[in-house]
Amino acid sequence: MTTSTLLPPPDTGSDAGPAASRNRNLAARIAGWSARHRGIAVLGWLLFVVAATALSAVVGTVEARNSESGHGDSRRADEIVAAAGFPDRAAEMVLVESDDLVAEDPAFRAAVTDTVAAVERTGQVLDVRSDAVSGDRHAVLVTFALTGPAEGAADRVGPVRDAVAAVQRDHPELYVAQTGGASIGEAIGRTLDADMHRLSMLSIPVTLGILIVAFGALLAAVLPMGLALTAFLGSLGLLAAASRLAPAVDTTMHLMLLMGLAVGVDYCLFYLRREREERARGATAERALEIAAATSGRSVLISALTVIIAMSGMFLTQDTTFISLATGTILVVATAAVGALTVLPAVLSKLGDRIDLGRVPGLYRRRSSGRFWRTTMNVVLRRPGISAALAAVALLTLAVPLLGMRTAEEDITALKNPAPALSAFLRVKAAFPGGAEPAVVAIRADDVTTPALTAAIDDLKSRALATGQLHEPVTVEVNPDRTVAVVKVGLSGSGVDAVSEQAVRTLREQVVPRTVQGVDGAEVLVTGLAADSVDFNAALGRSVPLVFGFVLGLAFLLMLVSFRSLVVAVTAIVLNLLSVAAAYGLLVLVFQHGWGEALLGFESVGSITNWVPLFLFVILFGLSMDYHVFVLSRIREGHDRGWPNKLAISRGIRGTAGVITSAAVVMVAVFALFTTGTVVSMKELGFGLAIAVLIDATIVRAVLLPSVMVLLGERNWYLPRWLGWLPRLAPDEVPSGGLPQGVPTGVGASVR
Repeated sequence: MTTSTLLPPPDTGSDAGPAASRNRNLAARIAGWSARHRGIAVLGWLLFVVAATALSAVVGTVEARNSESGHGDSRRADEIVAAAGFPDRAAEMVLVESDDLVAEDPAFRAAVTDTVAAVERTGQVLDVRSDAVSGDRHAVLVTFALTGPAEGAADRVGPVRDAVAAVQRDHPELYVAQTGGASIGEAIGRTLDADMHRLSMLSIPVTLGILIVAFGALLAAVLPMGLALTAFLGSLGLLAAASRLAPAVDTTMHLMLLMGLAVGVDYCLFYLRREREERARGATAERALEIAAATSGRSVLISALTVIIAMSGMFLTQDTTFISLATGTILVVATAAVGALTVLPAVLSKLGDRIDLGRVPGLYRRRSSGRFWRTTMNVVLRRPGISAALAAVALLTLAVPLLGMRTAEEDITALKNPAPALSAFLRVKAAFPGGAEPAVVAIRADDVTTPALTAAIDDLKSRALATGQLHEPVTVEVNPDRTVAVVKVGLSGSGVDAVSEQAVRTLREQVVPRTVQGVDGAEVLVTGLAADSVDFNAALGRSVPLVFGFVLGLAFLLMLVSFRSLVVAVTAIVLNLLSVAAAYGLLVLVFQHGWGEALLGFESVGSITNWVPLFLFVILFGLSMDYHVFVLSRIREGHDRGWPNKLAISRGIRGTAGVITSAAVVMVAVFALFTTGTVVSMKELGFGLAIAVLIDATIVRAVLLPSVMVLLGERNWYLPRWLGWLPRLAPDEVPSGGLPQGVPTGVGASVR
């Protein structure tokens, strides 16, 4: 039988707040300064955002080149080709195809002739050829290069694309469409811009709606949105500067918007909810702000530092994509935290009780009965063994598909309703298997045109075709000083699937060593999309232990120092690993096995984008530690006041349930919105983050954590004597005199 305790109101006398404490923490000192210098804090923030946004618009962001993003042999091959002096032009192609006509038919020949004439009339093409015919004679490729450097070709491809579109209108009985690096780059750029615009338009009203329900007041809801969006804009300027040292990949800004909204709103939510909670207990607006700064402000600081340090583990991979995504995440999280710790206290000190302006009838209330969480805790704590077992079995069952996870380079074939240039690319791959994404053999020697090397290259072509895994078209190109030859060989498969990767291994391990390797001192390396995927996965396999060790070690040390408990630290690691594993399992089911294709708007290619799982792991550990520290701080507080184990756990969970639920709903909503985008890797990341946060806030925090802690009892707080030197840190300080002894924080004052 459970009894409830009616709490007396807290003492709000002169010694009640952290301001009275001689040793205020860093977050409280920053908030105090901001409250005393409101104009400087707010104006400084606005000037920073304007200056950073202007910087981003003026100088732009340096984007990573293909030769900078590879690994192993493929990266070395890309560097050799890039330095060889080949004409720096963007290669394009036009596919002319018919289901009924063949290349020799007059109507088909007329379409090809008109295509050649149309692109030549633009005056922006070179080396136009039309001799590539598919095996079934139903398709012809018109190939050419755009004038000018490859850099910026996507901005110049429009006139040629329009000329090809005119040919299509003149020959409606055939399929005539342009594709190539510039066309696809232009299409992807437009797609990403459209995604960003749509996501911004969706995420802002959805998040604002959740905040209105959470706070029941319009002004309190608008404030977190304002901070999150200005933090995102400010961090874009910082990214523009940082990209001079670490070039950015095209999905970095997507991720920054996602993380900026999630953590920016989250940090404000923690702060505002605590401030309102203290006012609900009878504290003045000034005192409530002081307490919120010392408690939730410190949680924000710890959370941001945890995410930043965890994300820095990505630098151990030495991978351009990981470094770019980590840099963007670190910048937006740091900016959001600085805003929450400086400008938010300044605004709150100015508004005071006016923060509740625009109260929504039926939604506004500072107190909540917490009946749902009380009922949940009663069930879990009465049967902790059964609850823990059921929760663990559920998570392990969800994690089972993880055992079959396969990763590969992102494949545009996963897109539904792609742009015309992407559709044409897919049709080229179907009509000319391997031609659109060939293996590239880079051969470097003093002279690649010697009789011995020429014969070896001919032998390479013959042996490659004889394998059955490599096929036409096979092309050879030599640079002007005859020191580098590039042989392109068609691959079986899609270019990124397991079939293509096996073809690359055959080329590297069987064909190259028996033909050109070592002839006349030649250095021979294989690159291309499939080779990049093989080398990336190999490099990832070497990096994973380092990154996992770094992040897990950090999380363990954080929990050990924060709570001076070996058991709490180990439990935190195990529970977070379970929630991440369950999220991985669902990610595999949906994106690798295609269970959510129709709903999420993609077509499964049988793999997960290779950078997503590791990056997802790092982000989740950074975010979940935030919730874990927040919840355990309240439980530890009750334990230190002498409460029985079950009561401390129950009141700790219930006391933090409101803010954890609201924060989780915001994060799940923001992350889930990214599944509506076009880029499959961002769908995967958004889905993985949303489902992991949902699992973490429900099964783990509401069932598994309390049941395990009940089973462990006093052993929760075990610390070996040899670790007694650890500093005593209070992750979430309780203001002196703020609550009567023996009463845990948050009981009976849960804030909606």
